[in-house]
Amino acid sequence: MELTQGVRFDTLELSPEILRALMERNIVQSTPVQAGCIPPMLEWRDVIAKAPTGTGKTFAYGIPIVEHIDPEDESVQAVILAPTRELAIQITDELRILYTYKPGIRAVCLYGGAPIGRQIDALKKHPQIVVATPGRLSDHMKRRTVRVDTAKTVVLDEADRMLDMGFIHDVTRLLDRMDKRKNLGLFSATISREVMDIAWVYQRDAEEVTVREDEQNKPDIKQFRMDVSFDGKAEAIAKILNETGFDRCMVFCNTKGNTERITKFLQMRGIDAQCIHGDGVFAAAVHDTGKIVFHMLLLLSPAGTGVENTAVKQLKC
Repeated sequence: MELTQGVRFDTLELSPEILRALMERNIVQSTPVQAGCIPPMLEWRDVIAKAPTGTGKTFAYGIPIVEHIDPEDESVQAVILAPTRELAIQITDELRILYTYKPGIRAVCLYGGAPIGRQIDALKKHPQIVVATPGRLSDHMKRRTVRVDTAKTVVLDEADRMLDMGFIHDVTRLLDRMDKRKNLGLFSATISREVMDIAWVYQRDAEEVTVREDEQNKPDIKQFRMDVSFDGKAEAIAKILNETGFDRCMVFCNTKGNTERITKFLQMRGIDAQCIHGDGVFAAAVHDTGKIVFHMLLLLSPAGTGVENTAVKQLKC
């Protein structure tokens, strides 16, 4: 079904604890994706939702998950997979808002690039909700530091991006291990062939929810494409910068070599440019407030950068 408007949360038969947590943040009206996904997920039905980024997908599955958690049961009851650590952290933070007034519910966030010992300590507290990137969750399962076969609800957030990043085998292996689940939620901005393959194999009679982009949820991004030769990319970027006068920009490159080459070219043109990739020191490119202070920032990949880009006026990929 295609939805264009939300409903009041107090019409969705939610617990007083959830409604209180929402009201404290002045959240009264649901978004369309929340209105379409919460009721079927509360009934333990599979859901496949296509909705633009920023439309409230986390609460769309987070509210039913929190409502279903039994605080007296210390086993893992829900698993949420995310493609990046930034999204995993964001999901965990929003879940903690939802169960503020539900004592006994705990969540853990597992992702790569962080000390695994601390994550093991967190798992020893018996969280009922596990939010994780596929690779790190697989690592914990190999170490036998977590059991997910007891999970009743499984969610793949940004499923299309996760599968595009090459996690298809990790995801299917994890889903095969969680064979006691009652429902599976697939949430994505686009429904790719790989997402449909997962749905075909692992879902049954799924509720399909579609939210189209409109002026309210459509990202304020102007997109255009330029066909230039490999050697002409740096020159084209410099020309765009000179003609547009953007204050701050980000450029994503596909290799470390290209990142360094374009950075040096722009610096030769008098443009304050710096690059970040796996061999560089991130702290050297960040002001002590955590904000990017360079005119031009070049990154190896948009996934897992941890860069807050709210002040960036133009993004070039």
